[in-house]
Amino acid sequence: MKNILKVSSVLFLALFILAGCRTAAVYNVNNDPIEVNASMEKVYKAIKIAGASKGWIITQVKPGLAMGKIMLRQHQAVVEIPYNEKSFSIKYKSSLNLKYSSQTNQIHQNYNGWVQNLENAINLQLSMYAK
Repeated sequence: MKNILKVSSVLFLALFILAGCRTAAVYNVNNDPIEVNASMEKVYKAIKIAGASKGWIITQVKPGLAMGKIMLRQHQAVVEIPYNEKSFSIKYKSSLNLKYSSQTNQIHQNYNGWVQNLENAINLQLSMYAK
């Protein structure tokens, strides 16, 4: 009986540790260069279109600053997107149900994928201005 209890305890601990492995350091985009000639309006438009293509709701806070929000099932993430004619960034602002820890700067790994997809979509949209 003691062996069963020990094995059960070890299995429970292993599952607990593995469940915690689904977090990763928060991925932020810092001054990603814009390699095409685009006005502030075009950069915002590219961000808005790219965001919509990936399920993000993008709103302009003020010229040079957009806010992005994505809601998937019971999860929500909010990012700030400062931008100008030369670069853009994507910075974590807040989240719900994504296991975010401000002490360790860790978040559910899916968040990073969403931000990377947004970054790639913005770059793709901006590249269309080169044509």
